[in-house]
Amino acid sequence: MTIAPLATAGADQPGDAMHHHPQAPQATGQAATDARSLVELPEPMRRHMLANMRDHLLALQQIQEALANDEFDEAAQIAEHRLGMSSLALHGAHEVAPYMPERMRQLGAGMHRAASRFAVTASDASVTGDLGAALAALARVTAQCVACHDDFRVQ
Repeated sequence: MTIAPLATAGADQPGDAMHHHPQAPQATGQAATDARSLVELPEPMRRHMLANMRDHLLALQQIQEALANDEFDEAAQIAEHRLGMSSLALHGAHEVAPYMPERMRQLGAGMHRAASRFAVTASDASVTGDLGAALAALARVTAQCVACHDDFRVQ
């Protein structure tokens, strides 16, 4: 089965993550050069950011599990409280933001906004049963993650 690239509908802004199609590194027999922009952070901030991203991955896994079990309200709660706009204080976003390049801040904010929109869509799906809409909204969340990880590396 071939999976088509995501459509651009629902992207936060023109040129945002939904338009971004990362390319797999080409096998050349030599180590591929990492062309992503390096973001250097003070060590405590780096550890904090990496821990947040690991928690984001865990939240995404828990959301997928909830959706698989038709637990739409649970998926919505996880999304809003762990990834959405309500999670910014939990993640210390204001402390980390000054160390991020502008594009990285935009992608991060786009991910948090997309997660809050997903939470609304998932809540709606608890009434409508529309799993497709919930999955499409979740894809817009992960598209922001993919775009950021494709553009930046933290050191």
